[in-house]
Order: sequence, then structure tokens, then C-alpha cells
Amino acid sequence: MAKTNPIELQKCLKGVDYPASKDALVDHAKKHGAKKDTIDALSAMPGKEYDSPAAVTKAAVKENKT
Repeated sequence: MAKTNPIELQKCLKGVDYPASKDALVDHAKKHGAKKDTIDALSAMPGKEYDSPAAVTKAAVKENKT
């Protein structure tokens, strides 16, 4: 699985209103030009509400570790 760059992850999530669901985060990232590895990492996160950019980064990076 490809590694997600936390900086790229946050760039594509700029403007998200938190708390946000996983699906809302994936949709927002797609609309803002996220790379495939970023979309894959967001899609692999647990399906719950995320209350901050830090929580999203933590979940996306954790899901991406091999």
C-alpha cells in the first residue's frame, strides 16, 4: 500500500468543516485534487466522525503503516 504524505493530506482537506464523516472527507479530497494514495488512505479509515485535521492525519497514517 502507498504511503500518504500528511502535508498533501491536509492540503486536500483545507476548508473542511469539522466534525466530518469519513465519506465527507473522501468526497472533499476528491473534489480538491487529492492523489490516489491520499484517497485510498482516507477510504481505509474507520467509518466515524473526525473532529479535527489532526485526528484525520492520525487515522490515515495509522491505516497506511505496513
